[in-house]
Amino acid sequence: MNESQDTPRPDGPVFHGAVSHSQFAWNNETVTQNQQSNGTVAPGYETVAERVNELLRQLPRAGLAERDRQDTQEAAEEVLAAITGEEPVEEGRLRRALTTLRGALAPVATGVVAGTAAGTQEWALAAIGGLTGIG
Repeated sequence: MNESQDTPRPDGPVFHGAVSHSQFAWNNETVTQNQQSNGTVAPGYETVAERVNELLRQLPRAGLAERDRQDTQEAAEEVLAAITGEEPVEEGRLRRALTTLRGALAPVATGVVAGTAAGTQEWALAAIGGLTGIG
């Protein structure tokens, strides 16, 4: 008997051991995945974490092109990594991460990115405003 003929094949991945902190997508034409850092936020950076986590929650509905969404998500995750690590917050790293995040949103906020969903420009402007003057 041929095992491949008699054994049903699963529709998704099969794991033979522990799996954690992973995201999977299969048989998709497009996919949007987000991860939220819920690590301990360094004291004094709670507002930064709240604003960035809110931005990440809204990001899938913002109507950004895939590349812009991915750039924004990566920049936001870098900000969270800078303030949730076990080491003390490196101000320079955080400042650079926030600048990168605002920079990722700037083309959308200024209307340079064409074809975005209605309200996306306003959303990006509000996100930049919320990140200005912090960190």
